[in-house]
Amino acid sequence: MTIGQTLLPEFDREMANTRRMLESVPEGKFGWSPHIKSKTLGTLASHVAMIPAFAAMIVHGKGKRLPEAQSKVELLALLDANVAAARTALASVSDEHLLTTVPVAPTLSMPRIEILRIRMFSHMIHHRGQLSVYLRLLDSFVPGMYGPSADEKPLTTVT
Repeated sequence: MTIGQTLLPEFDREMANTRRMLESVPEGKFGWSPHIKSKTLGTLASHVAMIPAFAAMIVHGKGKRLPEAQSKVELLALLDANVAAARTALASVSDEHLLTTVPVAPTLSMPRIEILRIRMFSHMIHHRGQLSVYLRLLDSFVPGMYGPSADEKPLTTVT
């Protein structure tokens, strides 16, 4: 089993959590922003839906900027397409390719696997956290990511 293939269970869990979060984005609120310096809900949610594409870009070394979603249907379709491309890339990439060090900035190089962990997995979790705050401020349902949220019943009750 390759490194990319060992990442697939974690990838699948994170993408399922991401889909749940994006399903909670309220239609008709894409232009809302909590602060003048903050992105709009639509921009942030679209960014979250595009992050899985980074995996394919890291593996293949190329990618394209996709348009921002204008509705929840477009948002979920964008996520689904990017997840499928990323999953294919992870399933087929060789260990040698992932372990190859490449430049990421004029004075910084690192192995592709490290770029993948930082620019796809960690980046996704960071922006999903921001999105959960937006949803809370809009009084929308906030799904739990690693356990139940305040909007969900606890799985067990301790007395």
